[in-house]
Amino acid sequence: MAEQKGQPFSVRFAKGTDLYMEEEARRLRRSKSSIVEEFAEETAKLRRFPGIIFHGGTVTERRAHVVGTGLDVWELCMLVDDYGSAEAVVEDFPKVTERHCRLALAYRLAYPDEIDSFIAGNRRPLDEMEALYPWVDWSAARQRAGG
Repeated sequence: MAEQKGQPFSVRFAKGTDLYMEEEARRLRRSKSSIVEEFAEETAKLRRFPGIIFHGGTVTERRAHVVGTGLDVWELCMLVDDYGSAEAVVEDFPKVTERHCRLALAYRLAYPDEIDSFIAGNRRPLDEMEALYPWVDWSAARQRAGG
């Protein structure tokens, strides 16, 4: 379900910012307003969750990342799920602190669809992954899975 939109309003950017927004819209073949909305949403998330950054290309590829851990938010949340607690994750991953885990879990609570879709994609059965990506050598994954 699409999120409801607020009331429209007018905004004027500095020339350099406006030029950049127009170029992004042209490059991505999207409307300038959708580019501005994407930038505003990402910036709001950055300010709301200090310690989170975003990386990746297009809007569908961009992922929330926990600074200093080497992990995306979804990866850290999945680890907490799998290990059963943040404390257990911290014990096994020296770069990860309880604060990192709290931050990732808080982000997931605010944006569950975003994070849970990445986790679901990672948990696809091996047979499905092989069908989707037949050019990948899945032999190591097969060995780990005992097959």
